[in-house]
Amino acid sequence: MPFAIYVLGLMIFSMTTSEFMVAGMMTSLSEEFGVSVSAIGYLISAYAAGMIVGGPLLTIGMLKVPRKQAFLTLTSVFLVGQTIGALASCYEMMMVARVITGISSAASFGVSLAIAFTLVRPESIGRAASVVLGGLMVATAIGLPAAMLFDQYFGWRASFWAVVVLVLLSGVLGQLSIPSSPKPESASIRGELAAFRNRNLWAAYATSMLIIGATFAAFSYFSPILTGVTGFATTMVPFLLGIYGLATVIGNIVTGKLADHYMMSILTVGLITLTAAFVVFGLYPHNTTIVMIAVIVIGLVGVPMNPAMATRITRVAGTGLLVTTVHTSIINLGIVFGSAIGGLTIDAGYGLVSPVWVGAFLAILGFLSLLPFMRVKGKKQEKSQEIFAR
Repeated sequence: MPFAIYVLGLMIFSMTTSEFMVAGMMTSLSEEFGVSVSAIGYLISAYAAGMIVGGPLLTIGMLKVPRKQAFLTLTSVFLVGQTIGALASCYEMMMVARVITGISSAASFGVSLAIAFTLVRPESIGRAASVVLGGLMVATAIGLPAAMLFDQYFGWRASFWAVVVLVLLSGVLGQLSIPSSPKPESASIRGELAAFRNRNLWAAYATSMLIIGATFAAFSYFSPILTGVTGFATTMVPFLLGIYGLATVIGNIVTGKLADHYMMSILTVGLITLTAAFVVFGLYPHNTTIVMIAVIVIGLVGVPMNPAMATRITRVAGTGLLVTTVHTSIINLGIVFGSAIGGLTIDAGYGLVSPVWVGAFLAILGFLSLLPFMRVKGKKQEKSQEIFAR
């Protein structure tokens, strides 16, 4: 992999750490701005909303901008937003910062993937995607815990400034390592939007949303489940989540190497395994050993299906900038969708374990969404065998 692809992964790591870290410092931010913890939760929603809605709109405005220039511009916009957050003196100022960073982050995901795909051969797209998106997994395993430690020992503003430094470093390295690209004169809104007429693209988007929705329906509530149901001590939760994060990194490395040749197999086996892990978790939530095995398996096969998901998108609709950015928005919609449904089941009185069953249900839907494609593929194979037999 070219060095530039690892730089793109560093950028995604930095931005994703910014997205997640508010969840780890809710108490500090609540005390700082004099608002409730639930109000701080809206800062997470604001970031996600910026990614879902603003990202594609910003991308449309940059379709004719050379991709390296687009990457550096988005880096600058994110730096502005993150700096506003670090300097925020009131809740409203922090809300503005989260919206700005959310919008620029979504567009950066799309641009980073689009750049990565141009730096490798077609048969290495899945591996390139795994390196870039690996930043997301490492942010879960390392970025979030590190941000929490910065908050505990140096204050929450230190966490924000640390991300500013990382993004700035990523931008400088990107300037030095990403090759210049010509202005994409042929790119047009109409041309980019034409890809969205493809029903197979929307089917691929739906599968991606269900995979991520299933994973985050449960992951969003791991902490209360592990302490309130399974019986782990509160002090153990960061360590347990670190194990989960490490599992996602390992899973991402494996799927990244296999995605180019076994894309559908990864999605199929991954969804079956994910469903089984959720079911076992839901049936034995009080057994610490079984729960930890289930958490590790969810980490290995849930979010790490990202490289296969990205490969499927490129095969269905190409490597267009808007296509990849919308895919990022769809993934974030899955995060919001899954965690929201999981929360609703708890509020409805179904218990803390109910989000795990929501995850199982969404994973089953994800598997069912693959069946039409699998039937078509099977027919093509049968036809090829008949021709060979003749």
